[in-house]
Amino acid sequence: MATGRGRQLSLGRIAGIPVYVSPTWFLVAGLITIWGRDSVLGYLPQLSDGEAYAISFLFAVLLYASVFVHELGHALTARRLGLPVRGVTLHFLGGHTEIERDAPTPGRDLVVSAAGPLLSLALGGLGLLAYLAIDDDSVPGFLVYMLAAANLVVGVFNVLPGLPLDGGHMLRAAVWRVTGDEHRGTVVAARSGQVLAGLVLLLPFALDGARPDVLTIVWAGLVAALLWSGASQALAVGRMRARLPRLDTRTLARRAAPVAPDLPVSEALRRAREADVTSLVVVDSAGRPTGLVNEAAVAAIPEQRRPWVTIGDSAKSLRQGMVLDLDVRGDALLKAMRETPASEYLVVDAQGRVYGVLVSSDVDHALAAR
Repeated sequence: MATGRGRQLSLGRIAGIPVYVSPTWFLVAGLITIWGRDSVLGYLPQLSDGEAYAISFLFAVLLYASVFVHELGHALTARRLGLPVRGVTLHFLGGHTEIERDAPTPGRDLVVSAAGPLLSLALGGLGLLAYLAIDDDSVPGFLVYMLAAANLVVGVFNVLPGLPLDGGHMLRAAVWRVTGDEHRGTVVAARSGQVLAGLVLLLPFALDGARPDVLTIVWAGLVAALLWSGASQALAVGRMRARLPRLDTRTLARRAAPVAPDLPVSEALRRAREADVTSLVVVDSAGRPTGLVNEAAVAAIPEQRRPWVTIGDSAKSLRQGMVLDLDVRGDALLKAMRETPASEYLVVDAQGRVYGVLVSSDVDHALAAR
């Protein structure tokens, strides 16, 4: 059935982990079915065309079952190490395990990253042993051989040292462990992923000389583009995360002054200028904050009307989650903002007194700053 994840389809839960499949999988399964026919007939010439297509489609299904096992290795290992897993998704060129937060240590990052490739390589090795045991030209023998080869290719490809591949995460963890700098590990692994993308793009020409076939070039270009995109995205996210420790409510909040709701806008603005603040917070008779004054709404009031309009008319009521303590920083700040999306937040000190107003756009600018 359709889920809230765009057009992804839900396959239910396995070991408590949600499993999704992208509609692009059906496209790949169709291409494998069509292109695999000749390979099947080359190995099993006694089959009819219809039987060859059926075997080719069965291989596509089993191949993605192997990809799922690979991703399940990541998911179960992450959960065992205390990292919540949101789900596993099968898509165009493989799969993806969505882990709620990054591993807190390089050791855990390395273990989670290595789990998938190790499982693929183990399945490939077992498949080769099973094929040697079967030792005939039967349909089961063909499927076992192809699955063994596919798992070995998936395992080897994924340990290449460049993000977004598992090997890139392993390289990132190693650099992080040696240097003690998580951001440096991300940069090294992301740059390595970009170099890897360039090598993949050149690979068809290196293997086939100056005349590789068009299909090989297209596939190499697609894989290279996905590697480059994933590496570049990892680099951007890494740079953003490197700025997280500098994000805190004390630094980013705009200083604010408390005002009564029945105060005229002109008088409230005069008091703000005297207090040398840029934001206003509406408080009740006991001094408790009740609302945040919207600067854009105040600016839109014509100057001649400001003595006759109360500041409370331009305030937005505070709701649960819109009040932040002073010195909330980094991941904790972003988590609080995700849980209660708003354009502005009230920042209070340890005694609950008004300190300032945190504007979401200021946080966005701080994260995007170079």
